[in-house]
Amino acid sequence: MALFITLGAVVVVLAIVLNVLNVAFSWRTGLMVVLGTLFSLLIIAGITLNTIFLVREIRLNEQHDRFINAVTHELKTPVASIRLYLETLQKRELDEAKRKEFYEIMLADSQRLTSTIDQVLRAGQAKSAKANRIPLDLGELVRECVDLARKRHHLDGEAIQYEGIRVTVRGDVDELRAAVSNLLDNAIKYSREEVRVVARVTKIDDMTAAVKVQDQGVGIPKNELKRVFKRFYRIPGVIAVRVKGTGLGLYIVQSAAGKHGGRAFAESEGPGKGSTFTLELPIPAGS
Repeated sequence: MALFITLGAVVVVLAIVLNVLNVAFSWRTGLMVVLGTLFSLLIIAGITLNTIFLVREIRLNEQHDRFINAVTHELKTPVASIRLYLETLQKRELDEAKRKEFYEIMLADSQRLTSTIDQVLRAGQAKSAKANRIPLDLGELVRECVDLARKRHHLDGEAIQYEGIRVTVRGDVDELRAAVSNLLDNAIKYSREEVRVVARVTKIDDMTAAVKVQDQGVGIPKNELKRVFKRFYRIPGVIAVRVKGTGLGLYIVQSAAGKHGGRAFAESEGPGKGSTFTLELPIPAGS
């Protein structure tokens, strides 16, 4: 990428220099100067656009490669784990307590596998699928997601807390549940040694409800707050390598928000200072 950017910049500079020299030494040939200037500007514009599109294509290919590697890992790891435990159960005589432990581990791995598949399918349908909107209690839905996250990640009540009010919105239950679950999973994954996550349901005003998920984790640089919602995008660095994921969770959140007439955004004071993700949804008139 650096090679192509440098090459494009050098060519643009040379074209500008040649254009300036052409005007300086050929000012008497008016028409030729004008035509030469126009052609030079067209060449510069073409080279600039080509470089921009080339860089975007390189970045997109890099994101696709990271996505494929992440999905491969997320699919292969639980399958290998389930197979290992099944082979152990088949070849060895185990007591009932050990068998129960193995069953619970395999069930957790199968849930992880299902979650990854659901994420990929939802990301593919994010723009095309129509939302089946019905009146629902947003606070109750978030509470259910918090309980499910506790069980899935084997956390106690202190690790994930719920604070909220009863507020009715119109929405697709499955899509909103997936969006809230992704926010919670994201907060848990990017927490540090001790998980401390708070999920809140509040009213911004009479027309807008909000789900806020706040963590005390690794935080987000200011210049990455909008990029994290892009499909396949993961913040570069050691944390992205250590924490596995598909880069689709926050994209699904933003897509669900847009389809419901709301919005999603992130706030953070910077690396190491935690972050807050907000999902805003409209409140129907008369609710």
